[in-house]
Parts: sequence; C-alpha cells; structure tokens
Amino acid sequence: MSSDHAPVTEIVGSGDYVYQACATWHQMPAGWTLTEAVGVAVDSRDRVFVFDRGPHPVLIFDREGNFIDAWGEEQFVRPHGIWIAPDDTLYLTDDLDHTIGHYTPDGKLLRTLGTSGQASETGVVNRDYRTIQRGGPPFNQPTNLTLAPSGEMFVTDGYGNARVHKFSADGELLLSWGEPGTGPGQFNLPHGIAIDSRGRVFVADRENSRLQIFSPEGEYLDQWTEIARPCQIFFDADDRAYVAEVGYHAGTPDPRPDETGGRLSIFDSDGNLLARWGGGKDPYQPGDFIAPHDIWGDSRGDIYLGEVTDSAGVQRGMVKADCPSLRKFTKVLATD
Repeated sequence: MSSDHAPVTEIVGSGDYVYQACATWHQMPAGWTLTEAVGVAVDSRDRVFVFDRGPHPVLIFDREGNFIDAWGEEQFVRPHGIWIAPDDTLYLTDDLDHTIGHYTPDGKLLRTLGTSGQASETGVVNRDYRTIQRGGPPFNQPTNLTLAPSGEMFVTDGYGNARVHKFSADGELLLSWGEPGTGPGQFNLPHGIAIDSRGRVFVADRENSRLQIFSPEGEYLDQWTEIARPCQIFFDADDRAYVAEVGYHAGTPDPRPDETGGRLSIFDSDGNLLARWGGGKDPYQPGDFIAPHDIWGDSRGDIYLGEVTDSAGVQRGMVKADCPSLRKFTKVLATD
C-alpha cells in the first residue's frame, strides 16, 4: 500500500449507482488535520458535520468541502457516533464517557442521555466486548443513536453491552432488548443503527457480520448476512441502504474469516445488492478503504464516508498517517 501517485479521483460503482470518488474534497484550516473521522452526517442544508477524534471534534464543511466552523474542544472522552435530526440538532455518542449528548448545530448542549463516566454492569472485562456476560441497562460504551419519525430514540450499546435501548422523545427508557451471542436477537457488538420508512429498525451487528432487522418493539424480523463487519447504515428517501463495512483487515481477531477488506455496499429494501466497491487492497486510492466507520448521503445523492484510519490502520502499522479518513462519492448522473 502506498500513497505515492495516488489519483485524486476515480469512478466507482456499477449500473445506476456510479460515483466519482474523492478523498481530498474537504479543505482544513492551515495547520489542522483530521485524526480520524469516526462520524459523518449531513443536515438539511447539505452541510457536512464530521465527528473527529482530534483536537477539534466537530468540524463543519459545505458540500464543496469548504470549511465553515468547528466546536467541541475538550468536551469528549472519545467521539464515536453522530446523528442529525430533522431539525438539524445533533446527537453525539461518546462511547468511553457512556453518554450521548444532544446539541444545537453551533454546539450548545441541550440534554444528555446517560451519566458521565458511569458504565452499566454487564460483566465486561477491560472494555473487551468478547467478555460481556449479559445484557445490561444503559449505557456501557454506546456506539450510535437513530431517531424514529415520532422522535423516539434507539441506541446501540455497544462495546461494553449487547443491547438496543428505546427511549421516548423525552428521554424516558421504554424498553431494551438483546443479549451477547450469535442467535436471532442476540448481538456481538451492536455498532450502528438506522430506521427505514417502514419503521423497521436495522442494527449493524458488527462482529456477527450481519444486519439484524427488528420491529420498533424489538421483535426480530430478519437478517442480511452477505456483509463484512458492518459499522453503520444510512437509508435514502427510497429506502436504499448504504452500509459502511469495516471488513476483516482492520482490528479483526485471528483467524480472519476471509481477506475481505473495508468496502461500501448499497442494497435495495429487500437486501438485494445494487452496488459495492472497495475491498481494502489499496486504501490510498479514492475508491478503496482501510476501515469504514460511518456513512451518510446528501440531498443530491452524494455519499460521505468516515474511517477509523488512525486506530485501525496507522496504529497497527497497516497505513501511514496520510491515508485518507474522509471520502466523498459524487453521484454520476446517467446520460441518454
């Protein structure tokens, strides 16, 4: 893997899902760099919010990549997930603080789910998800949050738990489901979550390499399994599912199931694969990846993807610090 002579853009995808990939579309202020873009989301104005593990945790860009603003300095223990509500407020998941903060777009804290620094009891040892003994109450290293149209909140929990929690719009815990394991309704690191227009709750069950599908009341419905360690899901207006798959190159306990690396996959609402690219052979290329972690789309059909490049790649000696952590895929419109 080499950063030498990597192209600025390349064409990826297939069929009706063709994109121009670019890993250098955003412009940082002088002297600033991204550490790793663990979260990315787009508001109603197509402003791109990036949740980063560097000194400036929340960075805001316009869709052309121009820097707008930043905030959140010294407010987070370890950034992990981001979700933008229809009113453009943000939910930011801090996994090592065991909390989720609800913020205005300019950084004012509105409320907090969970108690700062207080983890629930699940039997987990040394923050290792493989040692979780049982599902517990909120939270033990939560990973992500999504909203239903009603305002109800669903949280994946996470690195130190094996559950999904459902809250009312006012923050009251309504129900929880899940236990550690591989069976239906069990989880092995519930990492991402999204809801489609039919109200189905999709959970990225990362270490079981599947998306599990539930009713809003936690009833198991189905699963999609042709996926390599999914981290997060985004649904567009037509219920196409865009899935960030971290793959088996980065942070996988040996032995690896296979050599599939990080990739981006697009499915229809029934789980049929529409397009897929990546694979981890050369993450310096605009259309390949080291460790996809979050994904979102804008109003024009463009896709943004953030990666845990530092913790999953640089610190493991797989890539250098100049490997991209934030990528954009601009939809290529079909021509007659």
